[in-house]
Amino acid sequence: MSRPLIKVYVPLDSAARALGADDVADAILREAEARDLSIELIRTGTRGMIWLEPLVEVDRGKGRIAYGPVTPDSVPAIFDGSADPLGPVEAIPFFARQTRLTFARCGVIDPLSLPDYETHGGLIGLRRALTMTPEAMVEEVKTSGLRGRGGAGFPTGIKWDTVRLTEADRKYIVCNADEGDSGTFADRMIMEGDPFCLIEGMIIAGLATGATRGFVYIRSEYPDAIAIMDRAIRIARETGLLGLDILGSGQTFEMEIRIGAGAYVCGEETSLLNSLEGKRGVVRAKPPLPALKGVFGKPTVVNNVISLATVPVIFEKGAAHYADFGLGRSRGTMPIQIAGNVAHGGLFETAFGMPLGDLVNDIGGGTASDRPVKAVQVGGPLGAYFAPHQFDTPFGYEDFDAEGGLIGHAGIVVFDDSADMLSMARFAMEFCAVESCGKCTPCRIGAVRGVETIDRIAAGDRSAPALLTDLCDTMRDGSLCALGGFTPYPVMSALRLFPDDFGLTTEAAE
Repeated sequence: MSRPLIKVYVPLDSAARALGADDVADAILREAEARDLSIELIRTGTRGMIWLEPLVEVDRGKGRIAYGPVTPDSVPAIFDGSADPLGPVEAIPFFARQTRLTFARCGVIDPLSLPDYETHGGLIGLRRALTMTPEAMVEEVKTSGLRGRGGAGFPTGIKWDTVRLTEADRKYIVCNADEGDSGTFADRMIMEGDPFCLIEGMIIAGLATGATRGFVYIRSEYPDAIAIMDRAIRIARETGLLGLDILGSGQTFEMEIRIGAGAYVCGEETSLLNSLEGKRGVVRAKPPLPALKGVFGKPTVVNNVISLATVPVIFEKGAAHYADFGLGRSRGTMPIQIAGNVAHGGLFETAFGMPLGDLVNDIGGGTASDRPVKAVQVGGPLGAYFAPHQFDTPFGYEDFDAEGGLIGHAGIVVFDDSADMLSMARFAMEFCAVESCGKCTPCRIGAVRGVETIDRIAAGDRSAPALLTDLCDTMRDGSLCALGGFTPYPVMSALRLFPDDFGLTTEAAE
């Protein structure tokens, strides 16, 4: 009687590879050969628990059992049965508390196997969408409550409807995969771990709006994501998922990848469109909105990766199912990326509403340094800082806005009590000065003056805090885009919450 085939799952996600996943995969193959064992090595995306990477799962016929972090030297113990298992991934507390909708397949399937994708629910949403009218499809997205997951949180259905109702000979879907915010990696995880999900979402967006072509604008710093997305698009084209006859429906949608050149400002939608057209990545004045006059002057849906990757599950399970999660006007789930000085960094997908403190202290396990948490920055380098007394704030768009913050791309970066918040405020202004496209004066000049003004505060100039406040007001109200407009969030929140670091009293900071 032949022995059962052992299946071994090793991530090909770039975070896992950076931590040695390729070496672990090679060691597994060598060990199996030395023991004359028949194994099937399957490379998957990551499950998102970065502190456990490389996370290896072994299925000997009774379900997948996880081990991690695994090194090449620890591989023999896994085969011997003497390694300490973590058990099923679904039972690990960090994972068990999640509500995985958008990321349900990440780390589970071979990302380049279309049959695997379909076995785990893929294309159900698209097949349903093909039976609906464009108007009904847009209404489904509106009913779901899906809002843009890239920054502003604009209702996705309204953006789609604007493009749908605009007359034009050609329309486009543009996926913003220029994930440049510090502490964010959800877009990369989807593209590397479940690329057909993004492709399916873009096709549905095209069907709903009348767009027949799409572009995925990926930052050049993501070579693994670029390679996997490129291969997935070719597979989709070869199997009739893309092209002139989508799944035999007679409908058309084609797509391709465009690669950015490292400019942070190209995460802003109009700068991205300029770059995509081969122009310098500078901000366009609005109006006209991209939905009316976008790439190549045509009506264009510009959505973030997570927004588009969430569309298939909405059409698979229904808008009401998705909208049942969350609170207030923040519906559905959000993939929250926990990073910085934190014990358990990784991606945690959950319904809107979990208090910020639970995410930092309970899910994230507090700081990796075992020192007290001093501040948490939410929303990337332009996001506001939150102090521990604000940790009861529910994770939701309006809730964060009420506290002077923003969710943005839902990256959480944790700092312990050794952080100097004056230096962090200075970094925000310096970052803006370096990354500004130069189109508008408040951003181009204001950020440079901001660095100088913070240096004056550090030198003890008591008039400088008022000047910094006025400068931030000007940048917020006068900048053409969010780069200059949002830089005041980290600067002013640091000044307000941590006046001691600026050598000020609380009254002076306010």
